[in-house]
Formats: sequence, structure tokens, C-alpha cells
Amino acid sequence: MADIKHILEADGGVARVTVDRALSELRAGRPVVIRSGRSHVIVIGVEALDEARAGMIARLSNRRARLLLPAPRLRRLGLDRARAGAIALPVIDLRRITALALEVGARVDAPVAALGKLDHAALELARLALILPAVVAAQVPARAIEGEGLIRVDAGAIEGYRAAGVQDLRIVGRAPVPLEGAPDTEFVVFRGGEGLRDQVAVVVGKPDFGGVVSVRLHSACLTGDLFGSLKCDCGDQLRHTARFMAENGGGVLLYLDQEGRGNGLSNKIRAYKLQAQGFDTYDADEVLGFDHDQRGFDYAAVMLKMLGVARVRVMTNNPLKIAALEEAGLEVVSDQRVIGRRTEQNIRYLAAKRDRAGHLIDIAEADDPSSAGGVSD
Repeated sequence: MADIKHILEADGGVARVTVDRALSELRAGRPVVIRSGRSHVIVIGVEALDEARAGMIARLSNRRARLLLPAPRLRRLGLDRARAGAIALPVIDLRRITALALEVGARVDAPVAALGKLDHAALELARLALILPAVVAAQVPARAIEGEGLIRVDAGAIEGYRAAGVQDLRIVGRAPVPLEGAPDTEFVVFRGGEGLRDQVAVVVGKPDFGGVVSVRLHSACLTGDLFGSLKCDCGDQLRHTARFMAENGGGVLLYLDQEGRGNGLSNKIRAYKLQAQGFDTYDADEVLGFDHDQRGFDYAAVMLKMLGVARVRVMTNNPLKIAALEEAGLEVVSDQRVIGRRTEQNIRYLAAKRDRAGHLIDIAEADDPSSAGGVSD
């Protein structure tokens, strides 16, 4: 037992391991228990809720459950809210819960209370698990959950999980991977960060790490990078940036597992469905309960530092990425726009990013085939 404890402590601590396990349970659709002191809350994501699980929550909590919703979703329900809130569920009515959590035209139908510490931790756990940020939670006595086989996790461990993950990054593999247009390329794989997902630094050419290095932070986009979706220009952007670096002294392209601006693939596809109904990219995310951008770039800066990069020329249209690298202690010597093709399907998307998120996009330039990259920042 002592050996196991030593291994867990060396691997980021018992607290971090319990969060990893809780994330796995929540993504699998099983409830978990969040605790702080003597208080215990049983939580489950709305998207996994069915009659059996609803009955279990009602039984364990003596029918005192609540629906936890983030501020963006509450605003879509008609409230002027800057903070998340809770709606009482005297009866766990699946139809009502689905409407409040997901339906486009739904309106709040009961008072909304402020969240406590355990409630905030529950919503954070849902975000980390990349599920819909809507959770059913219920205070339960410790004796009620004995023998139920539920994973228990401390609220403080959830709150510190993101920051702890940044410190756990490590290189687990590297090898040359010749690319079309950039044959002298090495892939360096990092493990750590949120959910122990792998992140990749694509080192193009032979950049001078002692000087100013061209750098791009590229969030994974399955639809654009792999399938060539016309709704964005990610695939063109990815390949054009690598080619530009190969022809201009090399650089480092960080390929980050942050699909859908950090919302996860399933929620990205939900947002695409809403966009097909007329919502722009940010309104679609708000309907689902997400803020404009859920991503973090602190671990991207750590990856660069581990490679020996200190001074950068950032290839981006997104001022948040520039600010994140500066805040992490890297010297941003300059930044360079990354403009790609405009299509009938992405023009509204580009305009929304420019007008609502402050991206540095001149849409007229997007028609210039000589531009260095694409537009999905």
C-alpha cells in the first residue's frame, strides 16, 4: 500500500487521480460524489440522465435535487445573469430538465438560486469532462451513499485540477514525420494537461531556439483539419502554416487537443446543428451553456519553454493567444496575421469572430490565395 501511495504522489497526487477517475465516470454517464468537509453532493450530467438514474438521485437525496446551469444558458432562458445558478427540482422531471438545459425557446420557470462551493465544482467537473455544462445535483448525507460504489472527489481537487495539470506536462515521444510542403519536420508528443490528453509540438525545419521562433497555437478541428469542412478554414490553415514555416526559417506549430474552442467534439457538433438553424457560432455556444472561448493556453506556453523557446513571433488572428503567451512569460516580439480562403459557408463565421471576439481579421484579405494560413483561431 505504501508503494501505491508513493506512486500516486509522484504522479501528481491522490487528489488529481480522483479527479481523473471522476471525469471518466461522468463521461460514462455515471453519477459521482463531490465532497467538502462533511458536505456531500451527488451529481450527474443532464445528457446521461434517464429514468433509472433519476430514480437513484431522488432516492438518495430525499427528492431535494437541483439543476445547475451556467450563466450563458441562464441568459438564453431570459435572465440577466453573470453567474451560474440552481433551479429546484422537487420532482426530477426529465422533460422539464431537458427543456431548461437544451431547448432553444425555453424560458426559466422557477426562481434561480446562487451556487455553493460544491455546485461550482460540479459545473467545473462537467466542463473538464467535455460534456454538456448542465448538471443535476443533490445534497446527500454520507450514510446514504455508503455501499453505492460511487467515486468521491474533493471540491478543492477539482478547483486546482487545471493548474496542477500544467505542471505535469512531460515529453513521451518524438520522431521525424515528413509532411507535404514541410519534409523536415519532427513531432514531439507531450502528455499531461487536462485529462492526460496528448498534445503535439510540430517542429518544422531547424528553427533557432536561441532567437525569435515563429509559433502557431492550433486547436484541433476534426471537421476542418481532416475532412475539409467549408464552415472553417482550419485544414488549409494547418497545412499552409507548416509550409510557410518550412520556407521561412522554420517554426513550432502546437497542435492542441481543444476541439470546438475547448467544448469538445460532441458539443461542437451540437453547436453546428444550431448554426444550421441560423445561430452564429457564439450564440450557438451560449444556447448550450458555453462562454465564447473555453480554451486555456497556459500549457502551450509550458510546451514551448520545454523546447527551449523564449522569444516568439506568433502566427495568429486571436489577441487572446498573444496575451496568454505574454502572461506566461514568453517574449512576443511580433505577431503575424493568418488569413485564409473565404467561402460562402464561412463568411458569417469570420464576421462573428471579428465583430464579437475581436479577432484581427480583414475579411477582404481572405480571398488572397497568397495568404499564409487559415482563419480558425
